[in-house]
Amino acid sequence: MKTREDRRFQIFGNIVMMAAALTAIIPMILLLVSSLTDNDTLIRNGYSFFPEKWSLSAYQYIFQGNNSAIHAYGISILLTATGTVLSLILTTTLAYALSKKNLPGRGILTFLVVFTMLFNGGLVPTYMNYTNTFGLKNTFFGLLIPNLLMNAFNVLLVKSYFVTSVPEEIMEAANMDGASEFQMFYQIALPLSKPIIATVGLFVGIAYWNDWQNGYIYLTRRTDLYSIQNLLNRMIQNIQFLSQSAGSSGEASIGLSMIPTVSVRMAMAVVGILPIIIIYPFVQNSFVKGITLGGVKG
Repeated sequence: MKTREDRRFQIFGNIVMMAAALTAIIPMILLLVSSLTDNDTLIRNGYSFFPEKWSLSAYQYIFQGNNSAIHAYGISILLTATGTVLSLILTTTLAYALSKKNLPGRGILTFLVVFTMLFNGGLVPTYMNYTNTFGLKNTFFGLLIPNLLMNAFNVLLVKSYFVTSVPEEIMEAANMDGASEFQMFYQIALPLSKPIIATVGLFVGIAYWNDWQNGYIYLTRRTDLYSIQNLLNRMIQNIQFLSQSAGSSGEASIGLSMIPTVSVRMAMAVVGILPIIIIYPFVQNSFVKGITLGGVKG
């Protein structure tokens, strides 16, 4: 039975969580409303939850004309799905191997994984290797492979989960019954590790979806391979260029007048984060459980 103090603490906790939720939800609502506000109204009256005039001109600018936003969405979806699957395969297999105490060279492999968390070759050597040695420039693999394919932190997170949350007794029983190492990994360890797999999958998926740097560096000619983030970044750069050139060029002024310069920025933000907002509720429970159980323990 709850005491009065427990009920007061529960009410206080609910109020704090509601306030925290509102601080996250209200800006998102304002962002969405602003993206649907007429650009001239937005410039004249500022941001408002109840604008005088609604307009879809910002979304029309993004999805119509020569911007190919639908195509860029397809590239982003393909990139995120492929990268997440490959990353999970590499991460879980390496983490499972590192979780085995009798693995030869386990200490050296763990050191190499941790070392990559602290040091890297730098941007210029990395770029030279990927472009000159592996030939990833202006290819889809230039978006897929560099930087994001596997993360040392995720490897250690999954490895910790395997060690602490997959009972060793079950693995030993399966080994005595004649199961191979791959069978124990695929039929026992992975099904018991769905929370951490969902957590790491969300981390990797968000990283791939939000990544624009790889496209900015490795795609110099193949604009048809732009992800949605690269396309939106290029559109912002075009608007900034027109804004800077409007005073000295009449053509730039005419082009700028046809673009909803303020509301389109809000629409770009909505277009960029909308898929993540849609997907997150479906993996929220597994995400929280995976973070709780998969935390690195001393």
